[in-house]
Amino acid sequence: MKTLTKTMATQTTTSMRTSLQLGIYKVIDPFVKLLIKLGLTPNAVTSIGFVLNVGVAVIFIVGAEEGNRGDLSYVGWAGGLILFAGLFDMLDGQVARLGNMKSTFGALYDSVLDRYSELIMFLGICYYLVAHHYFLSSIFAFIALIGSMMVSYVRARAEGLGIECKGGLMQRPERVVTIGLFAILCGVLSQYLGGNYKLYIPGIRYHVFETISIFTVPIVILAILTNITAFNRLMDAKRSLMELDKNKTS
Repeated sequence: MKTLTKTMATQTTTSMRTSLQLGIYKVIDPFVKLLIKLGLTPNAVTSIGFVLNVGVAVIFIVGAEEGNRGDLSYVGWAGGLILFAGLFDMLDGQVARLGNMKSTFGALYDSVLDRYSELIMFLGICYYLVAHHYFLSSIFAFIALIGSMMVSYVRARAEGLGIECKGGLMQRPERVVTIGLFAILCGVLSQYLGGNYKLYIPGIRYHVFETISIFTVPIVILAILTNITAFNRLMDAKRSLMELDKNKTS
């Protein structure tokens, strides 16, 4: 019964996610057709997304070196570029489909550069947090990076063994949108709250909230959910592989 309920919930989530993707594709398809007319290949679009993610890391590093602890504008600008770079993650697949330019190497190239992009983005985030002495938050950012990589690795390894493994809440689009949106929100609200704003509750020695928390709390949630997603994928893969083994021996 539990397995049936979980399967139904997964199917519902997948259906909603697919519907949302189709809606986004309708919006971006005119831009995709423009890219095809300009002669851009899917691999070129993937490369542009990678370069933009390098730019994200650069913004965080510059913010760490040039900005002060209370200047969160760098976080906001980095968030905007994260979302813009994430758009190219969707564009490359659509360019391949609409331009009839699908290739096996293109799929591999996309996957590899996606991993590099995420690693470089988290490098920038961790550098920024450590430089401004948000040490605990930097640890959670690193844990989020581990979870993000394992979500992708479990899927790749499972598919290499011949089973599909795509479920879970925190897939790459969700991770990109979460980090990008809250980074922008942090940068914008810091202009009104102040970058060094802290909230204290009477009777509690330490502050319970500060402006950077708008960015770091979602990262903590991401650290938890990505690793849960990776573990759930592992368990789903285990069930599928055990079923395959059972069929082979029967």
